[in-house]
Amino acid sequence: MQDIHRNWPGFLAAVKVADAGSFSSAARQLNLTPAAVGKSIALLESRLGVRLFNRTTRQLSLTPEGERVVERARAALQALDEAGAVAKPDADISGLVRISCGAGYGRQFVLPAIAGILDKHPQLRVELNLSDQIVDLVKEGFDIGIRGGSEPPQGMVARRVSKVATVLVASPVYLRVRGTPQDWTELTQHRRIGLRFASGRASQWNFKVGSKTHTFNEKPNLLLTAPEVVVDAALLHQGIAQLAQHHALDALRSGALVPLLRHQHVSRPFDISIFYPHRNGLAPRVRTVVDMLVSALQAAQTIV
Repeated sequence: MQDIHRNWPGFLAAVKVADAGSFSSAARQLNLTPAAVGKSIALLESRLGVRLFNRTTRQLSLTPEGERVVERARAALQALDEAGAVAKPDADISGLVRISCGAGYGRQFVLPAIAGILDKHPQLRVELNLSDQIVDLVKEGFDIGIRGGSEPPQGMVARRVSKVATVLVASPVYLRVRGTPQDWTELTQHRRIGLRFASGRASQWNFKVGSKTHTFNEKPNLLLTAPEVVVDAALLHQGIAQLAQHHALDALRSGALVPLLRHQHVSRPFDISIFYPHRNGLAPRVRTVVDMLVSALQAAQTIV
């Protein structure tokens, strides 16, 4: 027990540094100076007789021994976090839960779900970060990530909450002026709005006629990097766009945008999943939010 008391600051500092990627970031989270964090880790290394981090002026990385120590220390910290909350009734669940989510899906589905969660658990605090940029959930300290795909980041698990599809759209005004395409080959005669993802990959348009699938390879007339702006451009009658259904849902429901070539367009359904740390040792506040989000988002999924 004496070793635990002496080594506790070092274990905590090592986990924070490993997750944050730097001594300065970990120090801010712990409300300490970088020198104090470094001293705690140096003392721990001395007592354990191993080096936990490889340090250079530009790079910080865990040694193999450090990876094993930090993995076990992180699990212990999570268990302690949960131990401190097990005596509380469900209604008293409290604390901060940080969520990262794509902007369009977050506004359409996650934000309404959070309102219900906070109504039931008023002691909870939620930070919802809406961004379509690639986010390192562990390094940036998020408890929950909601993204397309089903492959979780290292150290996390995934639960699928919905399946959404893409849809080809244009405004009625644009179609009155330029005509409505009846076949995918007619798209060469139209202005096209393209989307480039944060990964750098451009959205691909696919069509199926009979048993054969075709890829439309003509470059867009207007290339944008945010799906919300693609919706705006389509609403401004600037051309035909392909969007994930949740980005265009309100405009489709109101008739401000209409779907095109549904008999040929390949909608490419993809999964939306919740990513979070392994359930072993998962803090009650995080587990509660995950479970309520899964229930709300599964109930809210729609297909255009």
